[in-house]
Amino acid sequence: QVQLVESGGGLVQAGGSLRLSCAASSHTFSSYSMGWFRQAPGKEREFVAAINWNYGKEYYADSVRGRFAIARDNAKNMVYLQMNMLRPEDTAAYYCAAKLGIATARSYEYEDWGQGTQVTVSS
Repeated sequence: QVQLVESGGGLVQAGGSLRLSCAASSHTFSSYSMGWFRQAPGKEREFVAAINWNYGKEYYADSVRGRFAIARDNAKNMVYLQMNMLRPEDTAAYYCAAKLGIATARSYEYEDWGQGTQVTVSS
């Protein structure tokens, strides 16, 4: 089991940038693939980005590809989401999640979740 705590959310103008961080409390963090998901009010939770446990392949939703970048630091038990060129439609609560095995875009496959951090993009 992994305990996850997100940080870095906030209010930003359209076109701006934010970097989300997710701190994991597990001595086996390097065994987990990590994902970022988001949920806007009245909408279902959606996949944003994911990275394999072994610094392997990264995955992105079409809506964020080329603007967002996921990264991890296994030595620090951290995963990051760099968000550039933010748009009002990126406004949502962002969640960090962990799973064993390869990264996927399916939220139901992730076993552990953080509490979320709010990102608000003003136009």
